[in-house]
Amino acid sequence: MKINSLFFVLIGILVFSSCNDQNKKEGDVLAQDEHKYTNELINETSPYLLQHAHNPVDWKAWSDDAFKKAADENKLVVLSVGYSTCHWCHVMEEESFEDVEVAKLMNDKFVSIKVDREERPDLDMVYQTALQLVNGTGGWPMNAIIMPNGSPVFLGTYYEKEEWKSILVKFSSEYEKNPEKMKQYATMLADGVQEVYEQPAKQLADAITPNKFVNGITEWATVWDKQWGGNLGQQKFILPANLTMLLDYAVLQQDSEAKEHVLTTLDKVMHGGIYDYVDGGFFRYSTDNTWKVPHFEKMLYDNAQLVYLLSKAYKLNENEEYKKKVEETLKFLKAEMRNEDGGYFSAMDADTNGEEGVYYVWKKQELGSLLADDFAMFSKYFNIEDSQVWEDENFVLNNTISKGEFLKEFKLSEEGFDENMTNWKSILYQARQKREKPTKDYKILTSWNALLVDGLLEAYKAFGEDAYLSEAVSVFNYLKNNNYKDGELVHSYTKDSKRKEVFLEDYAFLAKSAFSLYEVTLDVSYLKTSKELMNIGSEKFKSTSELFYYNVSSDLVPSIINTSDGVVPSANAIMAQNFLRIGHLEYNIDYLKKAEAMGALITGDFESHAISYGAWGSLLLQQAYPFYEIVVVGSDAEELMSEIHKKYIVNSIIVGSTVESDISLFKDRYNADDTFIYVCQNNTCKLPVNTTHDAFDQMKSFGYQGFK
Repeated sequence: MKINSLFFVLIGILVFSSCNDQNKKEGDVLAQDEHKYTNELINETSPYLLQHAHNPVDWKAWSDDAFKKAADENKLVVLSVGYSTCHWCHVMEEESFEDVEVAKLMNDKFVSIKVDREERPDLDMVYQTALQLVNGTGGWPMNAIIMPNGSPVFLGTYYEKEEWKSILVKFSSEYEKNPEKMKQYATMLADGVQEVYEQPAKQLADAITPNKFVNGITEWATVWDKQWGGNLGQQKFILPANLTMLLDYAVLQQDSEAKEHVLTTLDKVMHGGIYDYVDGGFFRYSTDNTWKVPHFEKMLYDNAQLVYLLSKAYKLNENEEYKKKVEETLKFLKAEMRNEDGGYFSAMDADTNGEEGVYYVWKKQELGSLLADDFAMFSKYFNIEDSQVWEDENFVLNNTISKGEFLKEFKLSEEGFDENMTNWKSILYQARQKREKPTKDYKILTSWNALLVDGLLEAYKAFGEDAYLSEAVSVFNYLKNNNYKDGELVHSYTKDSKRKEVFLEDYAFLAKSAFSLYEVTLDVSYLKTSKELMNIGSEKFKSTSELFYYNVSSDLVPSIINTSDGVVPSANAIMAQNFLRIGHLEYNIDYLKKAEAMGALITGDFESHAISYGAWGSLLLQQAYPFYEIVVVGSDAEELMSEIHKKYIVNSIIVGSTVESDISLFKDRYNADDTFIYVCQNNTCKLPVNTTHDAFDQMKSFGYQGFK
């Protein structure tokens, strides 16, 4: 069965909550005889699907057989999509999917399919697009009623029990009475979704210029929150890819307002409740406009991208707090999200036994007891006062008083402040360890782990900590050993997993991290892997239009082109970035032209809606402004490159070799007796120099203004 009529888009940042994983650990499934009901999901490895394996609903995983059953029995299909740390998914499970009356209705009148959105983002995005067309918004849980051919006739999110029953009765009755009318509606909706996806292929190329780039930033700036950072709105997402691009732009264009916006956002985020002061790491998003109360869910992709952004920003202003937050976030990830073999889990729940945030919040009396004489000082710094209570007498730690003000009020030195903070965190950490921890989603997702590799490498460049490089290599090796076999990637890996799906983002992100490893280690085996992944991905996901790449290659879902960013950067944008970097390294004209053509097709979108095209903005910045090749060749290449990497340099490729090489950027440049740095821009190179100081001076002579 192939759904020919639908196309999908990567939905922007949608609010989703978290839910209980029922304390399952990897590969740990309760014996079936301990449960009254067991359905086919018991054979799956996804924590989210296993969470529903003992519902009375006769759930099935997405498959040809499930749709064949629906067609043979002339039934509609209930499609329910969620993920293991989704709060309202869990609520709906308790209210409806664990209810025998609802289950009987679903089992009698429908074929019911459960999908883990993190395991099958392709399927999720198809129906999220249709949901947005119908409702104007989307989110999770996503519950749809679809025809046996996969076309939706109803789409929604969370429904309480009686509402859900009413929907089931209405559509099953209508399908029995007027099947042709329902088919017509499904076709109409599918056509509307298809129209959304035909647009990228129809766009005319529009070459990027600095003015057009500035236009895009200026349009985006109209929604900047000048006081609290981020974008205006009642809820706030950090959007690291956007901020990374904006910081590059601010440095290159010498735009003080853009730079201030990024740094204000980072400051407010690091001091708000969206950061976990005790364990480290960032929560999913803020439920208010001041970053005070988070949705208490931690995702790998957010933390990986924030490690990258903070490390990069540190190179600009050497703010020690950035360094500290990177250290604490990576410490959290390694302690709580890493399996024993080196792969990182996808998510940590917001809930503990169905209560959101209970692991993370504090009652005033408890804090008073724990901190004793320090309570007054602690309360001042972290806003523990009656007017700041969150709910049920619980407080979320967040800081709004400036450090200078605080030191002055309590007559503290910097050393005294640091000592107090270390002591407070230690006390609260020990107290928190006695609580029951939230559960985790143990899937190892290729694309998200690749983002972490990039984050670790940027941290290594900024801080020079060998442990960060070692961990980046370890994560990459884990992916190669488990998620990449015989030239084929898988998107999701768990022990005994049978999943074979893979997406463009997996190839694009892993190719990018492989190239980044090559840049840092100078090991050409990583370059070989990067090119191999690009070649396979380009072929596997090539589109008929040859403009962009499909996001999925599967017989079960349609081939769809998506170009906008979502919770992770656009996979097409990362493909284009990879083409540009490899193209410069090897003077591969076809790759460079490919990157240029892809970027040109996005120029109009970026100019009018830069907020959704941050990853493309990073590419367009390199095409609108001068691009530099910094090449280090000789026995001391690694040492000199380490010096260069500590500098905030925009629009450049920085590569090196300690041996003679036929790679284009190194050809005929090796000298056994010395190490040289070559600086080139727009096919024009300066004379080789021996010091980074001289190399930076050469960049300035080219007109580069990016240095702090």
